Amino acid sequence: MLKRVFMAPDPGRVRLRFAARAVLGIGCAVVVCGLAGHSLTGAVAGGLAALLALFTVTDATVRGQAVTTALLPVVGLPVLTAAAALHDHPVARDLTFLAVVGAGVHARRWGPRGHSLGVFAFMTFFVAQFLHAGTGQLPELYAAVLLSVLTAAAVRFGLWCYERRLPPAPVPAPPAGTGLARATTRQAVQATAGAGFALVVGQLISGQRWYWAVGATWWIFVNTTSRGETLVRGFRRVLGTLIGIGLGLLVAVPLHGAPAPTAVLVAVCVFGIFYTAAVSYTWMMLWVTLLAELLYGLLGVLEPGLLALRLAETGVGAVGAVLAVLFVLPITTHAVTDAWIQRALRCVHACTAEAAARLAGVPDADPAGRVAELEQLLGRVRLSVAPLVHPLTPMSARKRRARRVLALLDDCAREIRGLVAVAADPEASHDARLAAACWRVEAAVEALTGGKDLPVTDRPLAEEPALAHLHGLERALAELATPLRAPSGSRLVGA
Repeated sequence: MLKRVFMAPDPGRVRLRFAARAVLGIGCAVVVCGLAGHSLTGAVAGGLAALLALFTVTDATVRGQAVTTALLPVVGLPVLTAAAALHDHPVARDLTFLAVVGAGVHARRWGPRGHSLGVFAFMTFFVAQFLHAGTGQLPELYAAVLLSVLTAAAVRFGLWCYERRLPPAPVPAPPAGTGLARATTRQAVQATAGAGFALVVGQLISGQRWYWAVGATWWIFVNTTSRGETLVRGFRRVLGTLIGIGLGLLVAVPLHGAPAPTAVLVAVCVFGIFYTAAVSYTWMMLWVTLLAELLYGLLGVLEPGLLALRLAETGVGAVGAVLAVLFVLPITTHAVTDAWIQRALRCVHACTAEAAARLAGVPDADPAGRVAELEQLLGRVRLSVAPLVHPLTPMSARKRRARRVLALLDDCAREIRGLVAVAADPEASHDARLAAACWRVEAAVEALTGGKDLPVTDRPLAEEPALAHLHGLERALAELATPLRAPSGSRLVGA
């Protein structure tokens, strides 16, 4: 697991920049709240608002990111008002919370902006429960949220806007559909049902910390589509929380909320959350859990019994998510996996075409953005295939095929990265054989995504780096035909 997290490919050091900028942006937001005279509660609310502004906004362009960031308070402040106003009216509060859950998930149908606004709305309600916010605290909380989002935006779009130099990768949207066939609609119903279960059972366990269970259900549904993805994510959330609680007993509890060391560890946790989010949900949850423990230490309420309660509430939330995806409008793993694999293969062709155009001297050709998009798509493939390669999966033949597909797709990504590196060399020149090799890659992708037979070609050995990477791509694509077209009883996708 350590190797997967710290040795995972990071083209352009995007994850490293993402994490470092988050520490800077959130740190500045907390400092600004302190200078404005806000209490510890206001500073915590502001820091969490800045974290969400930096973490959830994933539009494909800097302009789009700026617009979404500006809309966060427009969505969040009314939700914060409702949460505070309903604090002493449990039934109305609970029904409103479930409505926010359903609307937040359904908003994903509008792409990255809808996803960001939905997450911010949910987390605003959640943070109000976390801080036990009442109407008397609203002016301070309004100011803290606005100042923190503004500060985070100043860091993101002014002080450290690396997206202007590195093309941002578009966030892949889930497979589309209409009505109840649309994944986001089905997930909205599932998430609301799962959150309802978590809310009721969570309140039976604790009248004060019940919202942890609802939060666990919510975050298990984030960035998942199929039944299998959600089950695996639920397992990883519980595992990450368990490890984080163990670490908290060793680190957070002995600190007793001491400000200086706690601030340093909070910065480490923020970095860990942002750096590991794209490669390991278990590790991300470890850092999230430790961050929550440190914040409770600052608020003066951290003790071992609270950590045990957090684990219990997380388990309830995971059970709620599992029951919802199993029995409420389930979405099969195979259909989703097939959609992501097909999109990844088409991106392989697009990367190849951009790199070849760059080598041919086309001035506007820039494959770097396509490579980042491919990395994101492969991440979605790994997420969707995770249930098939899990150690507890009983279908050994399908598990072997899934692992083979992942290995070959990783081969494709490695060859693409090498090809793009060659294309970036200003001394690289056009070679007539590139066009033929790229055509063969295109034909192979069309065959795999369209159900046709792969073309049989005589691929000569090549010493030139660009051709070597293209021929490596051809080999990987040709080998993918076997696991993707297995007999229906053991096929990886389409079953």
